[in-house]
Amino acid sequence: MKKDSPPKQPLFCLKWAWDMQQHSENPTVCSLETPWIFKSMQSLGSIASDSFNSISNSWISNFNPIKLDAKTRTNSLKAQKVLTPDEQGEAEQRAFASALASMKEATVLEFYSPKCRLCNSLLGFVSEVEGRNSSWLNIVMADAENEKWLPELLHYDIRYVPCFVLLDKNGRALAKTGVPSSRLHVVAGLSHLLKLKRPQSHNG
Repeated sequence: MKKDSPPKQPLFCLKWAWDMQQHSENPTVCSLETPWIFKSMQSLGSIASDSFNSISNSWISNFNPIKLDAKTRTNSLKAQKVLTPDEQGEAEQRAFASALASMKEATVLEFYSPKCRLCNSLLGFVSEVEGRNSSWLNIVMADAENEKWLPELLHYDIRYVPCFVLLDKNGRALAKTGVPSSRLHVVAGLSHLLKLKRPQSHNG
């Protein structure tokens, strides 16, 4: 598998595991259809905790790419205001600030894309992990295609999704997951991150 050659790449070209094989004959091809930073699309979730759980079950059941006009999205958002990209980015960043202000032992920032099938498949697992470890852990989602996260994308050198960044209670980055090769690989990477900060009483 060839690595992407840096010179002819755009500023950001997020890669997904299944795209790497497809484009192996032409590694400079970017998998996004238009420049992601200007592309308006609805987030796949976890801005508000009440909507997160209601949509995660339907997404976790399959690996199909998310369709923003799909029946699931229409039904789940029928009774609430659809956020613009700006509002979505602000809501996610408020959640991030709130997580850091809670001074829990660790915060995990999950960079995802609404187009990423692997990201979609992890929703239920991530929700379950946060629930089981809520006494010491916060998990916050960050839409890598939303320009409001550009400073963090640059700071943490995010070049693929899903990517989980582990932060301590002071907001310092300690580690992040590597390039995803499969769902199992990402789950193992997240589990390894959590072991770095899990309190002794939660081990085992």
